[in-house]
Amino acid sequence: MATQAAPATDSRLSHDLLEKYNTHGPRYTSYPTAPIWTEAFGPDAYREAIETTNQGQALLPLSVYTHIPFCESQCLFCSCNVVITKQHEHAEKYLNYLYREMEQVAQLMDKQRQVVQFHWGGGTPTYLSLEQMEQLFTFQSKWFQFSPESEIAIEVDPRVTTLEQLKLLKDLGFNRISMGVQDFNPQVQEAIHRIQPLAMTAKTVDACRQLGFESLNFDLIYGLPYQSVESFAQTLKEVIEISPDRIALYNFAYVPWLSPHQKRIPEQALPQGHEKFDIFLLALNTLRDAGYVYIGMDHFAKPNDDLTIALEEKRLHRNFMGYTVQHGVASNGAYETDLYGFGVSAISNLYGYYAQNLKKLPHYYEYIDAKTLPVKRGYALSPEDLLRRQVILSILCQGELRFKDIEAAFGISVKTHFADALSQLEGPTSDGFLTWDDDGFQLTPLGRIFSRNIAMPFDAYLKQPQASEKHPVFSKTL
Repeated sequence: MATQAAPATDSRLSHDLLEKYNTHGPRYTSYPTAPIWTEAFGPDAYREAIETTNQGQALLPLSVYTHIPFCESQCLFCSCNVVITKQHEHAEKYLNYLYREMEQVAQLMDKQRQVVQFHWGGGTPTYLSLEQMEQLFTFQSKWFQFSPESEIAIEVDPRVTTLEQLKLLKDLGFNRISMGVQDFNPQVQEAIHRIQPLAMTAKTVDACRQLGFESLNFDLIYGLPYQSVESFAQTLKEVIEISPDRIALYNFAYVPWLSPHQKRIPEQALPQGHEKFDIFLLALNTLRDAGYVYIGMDHFAKPNDDLTIALEEKRLHRNFMGYTVQHGVASNGAYETDLYGFGVSAISNLYGYYAQNLKKLPHYYEYIDAKTLPVKRGYALSPEDLLRRQVILSILCQGELRFKDIEAAFGISVKTHFADALSQLEGPTSDGFLTWDDDGFQLTPLGRIFSRNIAMPFDAYLKQPQASEKHPVFSKTL
């Protein structure tokens, strides 16, 4: 039975408003979104993209993502590309192929550009042994130059991460730690097959702080089985006491047709009716009351965090690793990096191009053995795509759309070119999401919660899934 929601920070944030805008829509980690990408963009196209972005366009700084797919057990909420195995010898084989992929790409790219954002994700990167972690970082340091201000981050799992691993990471130069928490309630943890008590997480956090890591991020999820307003209020209380610098609050996407292991979650145990909205409202209000700033798209940060400062100064960027302040400036004024992704399923985002690696280890190995870049699919953006991408990123990152900036960069009239999209914003405007002036619009604090909905009219490829559709392409926006 749904519990009464805590009063919203904005009195207009009601169940009716949440229901009205709770539609299926992209998260816009890319535009065009991944369903539009094609296998016609393969290894040869990616090679050409690397060569093209080595020159011409203002040489952008680099982001580097490395995917370590291994986990010892399957978390039932997870939809990441993972390999579940306790046989750690698989990691050694994978690393050897990973080195070969990186060497292939590094020989094609301009290595003089500095890395400003570096991330190990997965899977569980601390699945690797101390020797393997040091070897991997040393190999990557050979091919890439790190900026003195580089953000060097890793995802860790407190259940398997040791103090020795944390010490090594700090010695190697990692400065940001992200860890999954999801929920501290024991019943929820058992249902999602991730037993991670509060004391275990707090111990890992204490070790990170004693070692001097600059920033700590928690991932939370609302909408999990057996979760309630009361139970998640306790989790939030405990999280706030630990006081991470950043918090990502994700909406649980129950998609067993895409992630078959989710069938092990009892669907009837998921929050029903308006209770999921109530949990979201509780989290939003609680985190704001605790002093966290809502950055947008599920992300919160402390007032003195780099993300908060960049939000205020309107210089946020967003890529496949989330919001970031690390970037350069492209010739059209957009904040950008050239992102190189390495490993199985990893995604690269070079200016004007997307490329995703093969998702299955045997196929990944096969391509590398053939000395072929292990690209499964990708996309080359048209000038129209670049225009719409910049509009969408401006909405999601800067919380506004300045007509003059877009018109100067792309030589179009925004009011003419986007007449249909702008007309669709009449509803969000009347609901208090937007304020307008002669040069565009700005999202209100209420509007930032619905930023995906506000961006969607500018998506030329989007076809709204019908409410009766059983297997939608995109998750719900709230």
